Amino acid sequence: MSFTPKYSVVVPVYNRPDELRELLQSLTQQTWKNFEVIIVEDGSTNRSDSVVDEFRDKLHIEYIFKPNSGPGPSRNLGFAHAKGDYFVVFDSDCIIPPTYFEEVDNVLSSEKPDAWGGPDRSHESFTPLQQAMAYTMSSVLTTGGIRGAKKHLGWFQPRSFNMGISKQVYDKTRGFAFSRYAEDIELSIRMKKAGFKSVLIPGAFVYHKRRTTLNQFYHQVSNFGKGRVLVGRAHPGEVKLTHWLPAFFTLGLAALLILLIISPVVFFFIAALYGMFSVAILLDSYQTNQNLLVALLSLPAAWVQLIGYGVGFLKEWVNRNG
Repeated sequence: MSFTPKYSVVVPVYNRPDELRELLQSLTQQTWKNFEVIIVEDGSTNRSDSVVDEFRDKLHIEYIFKPNSGPGPSRNLGFAHAKGDYFVVFDSDCIIPPTYFEEVDNVLSSEKPDAWGGPDRSHESFTPLQQAMAYTMSSVLTTGGIRGAKKHLGWFQPRSFNMGISKQVYDKTRGFAFSRYAEDIELSIRMKKAGFKSVLIPGAFVYHKRRTTLNQFYHQVSNFGKGRVLVGRAHPGEVKLTHWLPAFFTLGLAALLILLIISPVVFFFIAALYGMFSVAILLDSYQTNQNLLVALLSLPAAWVQLIGYGVGFLKEWVNRNG
C-alpha cells in the first residue's frame, strides 16, 4: 500500500552529513508519524547519501542530488517531489523535539493557518559558544526577539530553519524566489501580499545549532544583513528603521575613533552607551541561561552578530545605491 503523508519535510544539505544524521535521528522519535522526508543534496563534495541509507527502514525518506545552486532552489526541488498537504522546511543543523508535529497538527486543526513558523532554542548538547549564539539570535537586545518568542500577535513571518506552508501556498507562490540570503523573508512577504494566514506556533520549536566559531557566525549574520537589502530591492518599503539599527551600531563604533580626537566628552558618552548595552547582554543572558560561561560568551556573540549584520547590510546597500 502506498504511503500518503500529511507533511513533507524538505531539508537542503551542503557538506553536513554528521549534522543531518542528528536531524534524522530526532525525526525518528516524533510522536506524530504521518510525514515523509526529502533530502536535497545541493552539490556537496561530502555527500550524505550513506547517512540517508541508515534511516531508510526508520523513515519514509527520499534522497535527491543536484548541482549546487543554493538553498532556495534546493527547497523548491524538494517541494516539487513532495506528496504531503503541507511542506515543512528545516535546516540541516536542526534537532527536532519529539512533539513537533503533534504541536503543529493541533494548531492546524483549530486555527487552520496557511503557513507557520516556530522559535529556535538551545539544546543541552550545544557547546557554550553555540548556546551563546542561540541566545543572541533570539534576544530582543540584538536582531533576534521573535525567534524565541512565546507569543506573537498578527501576521507571523516564518524563517526557513523552521517553516511550514500548505501546498496551496506553494502552488500560488511557486516557493522561493531567491537562491540564498533572506530567501525565507522574501517568500514570507509574498505570502502576506497574497492574503495567506501565517501564525507562530510556540510549541513547534526546534533546537538550531549555530556555527562553531565566531568567524563563521560573523559570515552567517553578514549574509543576513546583505539579504535584507536584497529584500528591500525586490519589495520597496520592506527595509525599515529597525533593520538599520545594526548598521548604526557599527557606524557608531567607527565614529568613536574620530570622537576620541575631536570630542572626548562625546566619546565617553557614546562609549558608556555601548558599555551599558554589554552589561544588559551579560545580565539578560545569565538570567536566561543560568550559566556564567554562556553569559560571558554572549558578549562577543552579540557584538559579532550586530557588527556582522551591519557590515553586510552597509556593503550591500552601497553596492546597490552607490
